[in-house]
Amino acid sequence: MQSRWRRLLLPTLALLPVLAILAGLGTWQVQRLRWKTELLATIAAAEAGPPLPLTEHPQDYTKVFTEGRFRHDQAVTLGVEVRGPTLGTHLLVPLERAGAPPLLVDRGWVPLEHGPLSQPEGTVRVEGYVRPGEAASMVSATDDPATRRFYTLDPAAIGAAIGQPGLAPFALVAMGPAGTTLPQPAQTLPRPTNSHLGYAITWYGLALSALGVFIAFARARLKDSA
Repeated sequence: MQSRWRRLLLPTLALLPVLAILAGLGTWQVQRLRWKTELLATIAAAEAGPPLPLTEHPQDYTKVFTEGRFRHDQAVTLGVEVRGPTLGTHLLVPLERAGAPPLLVDRGWVPLEHGPLSQPEGTVRVEGYVRPGEAASMVSATDDPATRRFYTLDPAAIGAAIGQPGLAPFALVAMGPAGTTLPQPAQTLPRPTNSHLGYAITWYGLALSALGVFIAFARARLKDSA
């Protein structure tokens, strides 16, 4: 009897790490599901309420307002976005504030080939949501500081390129009503996709499938050695 069970020792040892990895991935997706659900709830609450004064350390994707003067001469573009048949980008402009670090403001979408842009002068009030800064990854498009074209929202890198080294480590995405003037500001807060439940079911399902295959294999192996 012991020799029969010994024949399953190596397959069992091979199965255990596979089950641990699959179950671990499923559990990680459950944790991501909880985090994403809370984030979406925060975004919905922020969108439904009035904007709050911008603080030094704001929560990501909260709706806020601040005041300052735009430095239109230091504007840069961020990324590319197609709207209908038109290829465009987002216009980022530093906002200099009294008693606070300058802040990058995503004023909205503009076509790559565009005419005159709205450029408010003097002290302005800007309402929008907080977008956290990013770090370029291995798959990120390469920024072109010389032409002020950027593909990663990295305030430190953008600030170094335009002579604003003290930019806040986040940006403010301006919000406003839809209109015909450029740039076109955001009308709603972003809603990231939440597919983590499906991923969790997939990983747990693969773990159960692997266990089922092993059980069938073990029964056949033990039957053959009977």
